[in-house]
Amino acid sequence: MRTEAEQVLCRFQTTNRVRHRSEPLYQWIVETARREGLQGATVLTGIMGLKPDGTILKRKAWVIAQNLPVVVEVVDRPGRIEALLKRVEPSFRDGTITLERAHVILYRTANDTRRAAFPEAVVAPEASAAREVKTMKSSEAGVLLRIFIGESDRAPGGDGTLYEAIVRRAREAGLAGATVLKGPMGFGKHSLVHAAKVLELSTDLPVLIEIVDNEERIRSFIPIVDELVSEGLVTLEAVRILKYAAPGA
Repeated sequence: MRTEAEQVLCRFQTTNRVRHRSEPLYQWIVETARREGLQGATVLTGIMGLKPDGTILKRKAWVIAQNLPVVVEVVDRPGRIEALLKRVEPSFRDGTITLERAHVILYRTANDTRRAAFPEAVVAPEASAAREVKTMKSSEAGVLLRIFIGESDRAPGGDGTLYEAIVRRAREAGLAGATVLKGPMGFGKHSLVHAAKVLELSTDLPVLIEIVDNEERIRSFIPIVDELVSEGLVTLEAVRILKYAAPGA
């Protein structure tokens, strides 16, 4: 059984060390989403990140406790996302929340008799569901820049990895932040499938760099992306941005 409609993708960007009482904030957000009856939530851990204060977070080999970027993604109807934000926003003091339009196709087994969570009709693009969500904090229009490359891609001149070079140039450009996510499997332009394997320390796995900021800053950063990336995929998505700063930041 297939159902499709426009919904809202809500992304909470934080780090694994930010706490909510006795547990990690990202874990509490997932549990809150479950208790509120949302359709689901996904947690993605980054291998590198740039914080708004210019601090670069990077995963280190053989270190157990590390401060790394974490992204929690939740997709649901505007009303449900709004209810989740009412619970989360008072405790979300360090990070960024983005809201964007998501055209969702939901598949269920034939014997699943649960009522569809949204209507069959698809909402017109100009009436983005993300605009309907009311938040405690005022939002601003922004752009989510996604850069899809390979883990082993090198920066021009061979000075380090390409994803590290992009994060450093983002910091030099004064962008609000960046998150580097690593996938366990993928393929690129040349149709070669790369996958993580047991006991294999070095593989060319897919890497995704995400940068969120206002449109002017993102547009001014595109020439730098053109300079650095010789082979890859770049996407731009309009989002609503809610920024939060830790006390004293």
